[in-house]
Amino acid sequence: MIPDQPTTSPFPATLDAIVCRLPEKLCKPKIGIICGSGLGGLVDALRETILIPYAAIPGFAQSSVPGHKSSLAFGLIGAGEGVPVVAMLGRFHPYEGHELSTVVYPVQVMAKLGVTDLIVTNASGALNPNLSVGTIVVIHDHLALPNLTGMNPLLGPLISPELPRFLAVSDAYSTSLRRLLFLASHQLSLETDALAEGVYAWVSGPTYESPAEGRFLRNAGADVVGMSTVPEVVAARQEGLNVLALSLVTNAVVIPDKYRSVKEEVMAELMGKSVELAVPEVVSHEEVLAVGQEKGNVMRKLVERVIEMLSRN
Repeated sequence: MIPDQPTTSPFPATLDAIVCRLPEKLCKPKIGIICGSGLGGLVDALRETILIPYAAIPGFAQSSVPGHKSSLAFGLIGAGEGVPVVAMLGRFHPYEGHELSTVVYPVQVMAKLGVTDLIVTNASGALNPNLSVGTIVVIHDHLALPNLTGMNPLLGPLISPELPRFLAVSDAYSTSLRRLLFLASHQLSLETDALAEGVYAWVSGPTYESPAEGRFLRNAGADVVGMSTVPEVVAARQEGLNVLALSLVTNAVVIPDKYRSVKEEVMAELMGKSVELAVPEVVSHEEVLAVGQEKGNVMRKLVERVIEMLSRN
């Protein structure tokens, strides 16, 4: 059996490349943010912003997904001196060909910079028929089939002997941060149905779910489904970070009550009956980006208010 040993990593070079580009007040961010598809507008909440392209950071990959930029944004949020934060404008996904160690590397770097609280956002499809497009789902649990079947981001040697080998994720999503989020919603006078709570299903992608797959995930207890977030959450929890995860519903997963019967249509035609052929429903990434842009401002205000409240704690 191979003993757990720390893996070699470019952490020192990564941190040097970042810190040398920042003024002192931005070098130790307290809050980390990961922006999902179409939600990069969250960076508009920052002031005194400095962008560092991923290409200039050793160990970072490039995001190839439309709606994802490839930069770390450092800046301040909140009144007075403000709270230093770092935001990922574009995340990495296994379906792009990235190793899971690459996907979670930015979160590990955030922890080494001093981040204590991580806010993760994503775009998702609704499995729960009671969730309408535009709803922001506050994640309180996840269902991660890849985690259970060989794609867990913690597989392999530990990056540090100080990190836990076996990690509990039953408390992955911070109750106190979720409480602040709903208080922020009240302070911003959002409608009560603007936010919901639910279970997020992580799938590898890049295909959207078939009707049978969507039905399976719904029956397994998931409310929304997406292709990201859980790896970063798992890595963040291993590093001891508090996590708040917000999922913007950008589309409904296509789960028909019954399948179209081509056999019945053909039989009807053979009997001389008129048959109106239905157009199959499909989901597009353009739809995802459009809703992200439409609701991005609401997400930005919520995140900004939560960070302001954290700064007063």
